[in-house]
Amino acid sequence: MPSARIALDVMGGDKAPDAIVRGALLAVSPKSRQPLPVERILLVGDEALVRAKLAEFGGDPGFAIRHATQVIGMAESPAQALRAKPDSTIVSMTLACKQGEAGAAVSMGNTGAVVGAATLMLGTLPGVKRPGIAVTTALTGKPLTVIDMGANIAPKAEHLVQYGVMGSIYARDCLGQEGARVALLNIGEEEGKGTDLHKEAYKLLQAAPIEFVGNLEGNELLSGKAEVLITDGFTGNVMLKLMEDLAGFMVKLTLKELAQHGVQAPAQALANIKKSIDYSEYGGAPLLGVNGVVIIGHGRSDENAVANALIQAARALDAGMNEDIVAGLQNPGSGAGA
Repeated sequence: MPSARIALDVMGGDKAPDAIVRGALLAVSPKSRQPLPVERILLVGDEALVRAKLAEFGGDPGFAIRHATQVIGMAESPAQALRAKPDSTIVSMTLACKQGEAGAAVSMGNTGAVVGAATLMLGTLPGVKRPGIAVTTALTGKPLTVIDMGANIAPKAEHLVQYGVMGSIYARDCLGQEGARVALLNIGEEEGKGTDLHKEAYKLLQAAPIEFVGNLEGNELLSGKAEVLITDGFTGNVMLKLMEDLAGFMVKLTLKELAQHGVQAPAQALANIKKSIDYSEYGGAPLLGVNGVVIIGHGRSDENAVANALIQAARALDAGMNEDIVAGLQNPGSGAGA
């Protein structure tokens, strides 16, 4: 059971600890879309506080708890905080994976600290050069996974190729997208477009064991031409935050205009659209390539996002995603595009 357990950082995120504890309770309740056995969740945080919150929210169904006394704040320097706070919840949940007490870690806390702890303490999977954060959205009604979203802001071409392989395996194993099409974000569709990095990556991606469909421009992000989009961490982070806030802004603006024109129940009419841009539906972003399943949630995550992140971690563990990534990188014939 330890290898199937998920360590949850109770103190990570803007709404911690309340939303985190509520999310854990939701994940094991019949109301969950995929209820998890309570023994699969390991709560990481100050034990007295965790038990108090469980009592406040209806009682402890039987969670295991790993005591941690320190918290890394959202605005702290990741490198400095990891050194200064060795008993932080982020370090402790990562240690739980390293020591075999858990197989996955979930945090809504400081992204840089989670990436740093996972990379330094767990290491990377055999063959992986650099890990990448894979964020999934469903603006078009079906999942689009973008990798990288901030772990590697200055990648090499070989890193982008590995992101394509890892992203397609994640899409297959965890999202049910068999034969996911992979595209490279670029300033033009033609093979010769972009920087030297893009040109080199394009050639390598053509030979990779994936369904590579070429370059994709920014105005085609919602075209449905690919299920996985590869980019550097700097561009991906800026792009996804812009998409998230712009989509939310447009929904609010549309609701306001409809209300001013006397349209009845505009919120209900746009319910499906609002759901498609809701980050909580996927729960979090896997840090692909590290030696363990690590899910990084949005800092503003509510209990629904936390529950879905736990379900996502369980799905990755149960599907053997990391084993498939290792096989896909070491043996091209076993890749997602094979």
